[in-house]
Amino acid sequence: MKSYSIQEINEVLQGTIVGNTSIKITAPEQLELANISEISFIGNKKYEKFWATSKACAAVVNEDISIEPGENRAFIKVKNADLAMSQVLELFAPPTPLFSTNIHPKAVIDLTAIIGNGTRIGAGSYIGPKVLLGENVTIYPNVTILDECTIGKNTIIWSGTVVRERCHIGSDCIIHPNATIGADGFGFRPCPERGLVKIPQIGNVIIGNGVEIGANSCVDRGKFSSTVLGDGCKIDNLVQIGHNSRLGKFCIMAGNSGLAGSVTLGNGVIIGGSASIKDHTTIGDGAIVGAGSGVVTDIPAGKTMLGYPAVEARDALKQWAILKRLVNDLKK
Repeated sequence: MKSYSIQEINEVLQGTIVGNTSIKITAPEQLELANISEISFIGNKKYEKFWATSKACAAVVNEDISIEPGENRAFIKVKNADLAMSQVLELFAPPTPLFSTNIHPKAVIDLTAIIGNGTRIGAGSYIGPKVLLGENVTIYPNVTILDECTIGKNTIIWSGTVVRERCHIGSDCIIHPNATIGADGFGFRPCPERGLVKIPQIGNVIIGNGVEIGANSCVDRGKFSSTVLGDGCKIDNLVQIGHNSRLGKFCIMAGNSGLAGSVTLGNGVIIGGSASIKDHTTIGDGAIVGAGSGVVTDIPAGKTMLGYPAVEARDALKQWAILKRLVNDLKK
């Protein structure tokens, strides 16, 4: 079991220790659940009230904290407790699954594939013709990577993922279990003789560097050209990204949200959980779409939108307040 003194943890965080504890810290935990050998976090002053009843011996806190730690307890004051929390979690992270050999004998690798130094491939994985895997790529068991794909260095692909032909994934990416990259876009047209005719999807998917895609998410290939995810995008579980959509850098999409075809997101766009974005819509840099909202028109840069259909946040709040008053009046 890993354990650290408060001083050893602060060597990583480079914060200011307030108080002191002699207890060796064995794990991080939320305030309400922590025991005496665990460290917790206070990222907002509204959570100060939970410290008195918490059993944690230490906490990483923001600099504006107004309470004292108490006897044999300590705070590490930092500028941003949420960011510092990620460093503490890294200290205590358990090891990733082990590979007994870099290339498992039950992996199927085409003779034309190129495998970079230090790359690991698990049992049951399939690496197709002319695939290029960079250095130190990790392919967990039962991953499928089809013809002519490229995967950048240090990228991790978890079990069950399928990367369809001619797709390209950058360096330092993480693709979580059962994601699908490059499936056909949803393209059909009515035909009097044949009912619904499938439109061929002959493009691909291009994913930048440092992208993370959650479990069971789908990024569809372009009908022509490419569906593109820019550097640093973070995609939650169960997200749908339609064909020919283009995401700028550092976009965030929360769980169950979806983009229809040919949606364009600028840099730093945030899409809340279960939000839906209509096809051929453009959302400007830094815009925010609230959870459960439905976007049917373009959104200028920097705007926050709420509701279904989505309108500017302040207008949505006014509408909801009016509806609430009407309901209360009807009850009288």
